Formats: sequence, structure tokens, C-alpha cells
Amino acid sequence: MNDWQTILRDVYKSPVDLLQALNLSLSDFPELDLNPSFPLRVPQPFVDRMMPGQASDPLLKQVLSLGAENLELAGFSQDPLDEHLGPLPGLLHKYRSRVLLIFTGGCAINCRYCFRRHFPYQTQTLKRAGLDAVVEYLNFHPEVNEVILSGGDPLMADDTALRSVLSRLAKVPGIRRLRLHTRLPVVIPQRITDTLVDSISSVGIPVVCVLHINHAQELDARLQQSVAKLRAVCRSVLNQAVILRGVNDTAEDQIQLSERLFDAGIDPYYLNVLDRVQGASHFNVSDTTITSILAGMRNALPGFLVPRVVSEVAGMGHKVLWSKAPAS
Repeated sequence: MNDWQTILRDVYKSPVDLLQALNLSLSDFPELDLNPSFPLRVPQPFVDRMMPGQASDPLLKQVLSLGAENLELAGFSQDPLDEHLGPLPGLLHKYRSRVLLIFTGGCAINCRYCFRRHFPYQTQTLKRAGLDAVVEYLNFHPEVNEVILSGGDPLMADDTALRSVLSRLAKVPGIRRLRLHTRLPVVIPQRITDTLVDSISSVGIPVVCVLHINHAQELDARLQQSVAKLRAVCRSVLNQAVILRGVNDTAEDQIQLSERLFDAGIDPYYLNVLDRVQGASHFNVSDTTITSILAGMRNALPGFLVPRVVSEVAGMGHKVLWSKAPAS
């Protein structure tokens, strides 16, 4: 099964089916939510990297729906980053020199900590006819020199649609680079097709690809092959991760991740503090733990393998560097 669209069509959507595939039972997860409001979606290639029979598997924890998602806690909201209304449908302009396009409304995988799990994609996703308005907006905002394609996941679009929008954006005066934020090559490495590679190489301005990998176990030989294809046509291939309780919340977890990223030709970029979105409170990590993780990474890794630990604050014009750790 090599066609990414076939794999995408056949994702796991039932918690019961997913556990059965991993030789796990319902009794292993007394807090399992069998009918989550945020649907379960997990592609087979990602499941293949999970450890059968291991209820504590760090990849499984990222995708399995639990009753804790239904808790409504103070400080956690549906729109923690104040993103639900942009200047145009599908356009967010939070940072002075960069805009972000909500290019698609879906993902190959539904990560349970997703900060856009409540995002109004029905009204705030870029429509084909809306690209003209985006280009006009960019022409009236010469301070913008970079466009980020996000979502959902921009690689959910087919290669023809991606080539068209990348080409159009690259022709806007003042746009110096384009960026793709995607998890799809991680969970379905087959998504990196020769046609997609050709589309990226034809853009004419630098393209940066930012992947989303949280744990060293996510990196296998098939993903490394796809990353090699991306590295051949992208100016940079970077990674951003999220600190998640029970998944990657030790210094050793993060050290192993950085080393495996380096082996795969991916540069650690950001290690994000959890965005306080409603439904993800059970992944929250204490300030003390984050401080310990960062200190451990600094002691064990060269500087170029230590990602910047950041949080995003609604209304701020930039990511906020973690400031509670002692200077190295």
C-alpha cells in the first residue's frame, strides 16, 4: 500500500479498532472516550511505529481519545491563541513580517493536544476564489515577506493544487520565502511524491519545511527517505515539537529526539510549551519539569541540537522564549 491517498482514506477512526490492532483491550484504558467530539484519526504508518501490547506507548498517547478531554478547566479555552477571526477567511496575520494561510481544514492525524481542535474551518479556510483577495492583501502589506501554509495540514491538498498556490504566492512582490508546516510526511511518509518534490523545486524562491515530530520513536527509515527528498528541494527542513506529559516530558526523551532528528537530516527548531486549548489539559507539564528538561538538554547536547523552548501568547508579535530556566 504505497499510495498516500489510499492510506489517508483508510485511517483508523475507532478507538476500539485501534486498540485491537495493537493487541490492547478496553480494560487497559478505563478513561477511554469511545465517541469523542474531536474525532479519532490515525494512519496505518504511524500505528506501525507503535509498540503492540504497550498501553503507555508514547505515540498511542498522542492520538487516543480519553474522557479527560471533556474537562473544562480554568485557563483552557477553545481559542487560546485568538486565531478564530483573521483579516480574511483563511488568513492570519499575527506577526509583522509573516502571514499564515489556513490552506486546508483537515489533517491526516488528529493529535489530541491540537491547539486548533476547535478552529472554525468551515468559515476560516482559504477557498480557491479567496486567493485573489490574499494576493491583494499582500500587495497592500509590503512588510510581509514570508507566507506560511498551515491548516489543518497543507499537504492534505493534492500536488496540483499545491503547485498552483505556491507558484502564485511566489510571484507576489516582496515575498522572499514560503514555509510549509506539516505533520503529514511524518504520519504518512508516502506523501512525499516525486510530483510534490518537483512542485517545490519549481517555486523559484526558497521553501522551508517545518515538520512536527514529538518523539524519537516517530522517526523510522521510511520517514528518513522522505526527508531526504525534501532536503533536496527545500532550503531547510526543521522540526517543532510540543512538550507533552507522559509522552516526551523528560530530558532523556528530548535528547533522544534531537539526536534522531540530526541523524535524519532535520534541525530542531522549536520545543513548544502546550497551548492551553480546551481538551488538552491532561498533557500539561509543570514549569519545574520544563526547566529541568531544558537544563538537561543544554548539558547533554551541542547548542545546534537544543531547540528554542517557546510559548505562544495571544496578541504578542512573536514567540515568547522560555524564561524560567537558568542561563547556561
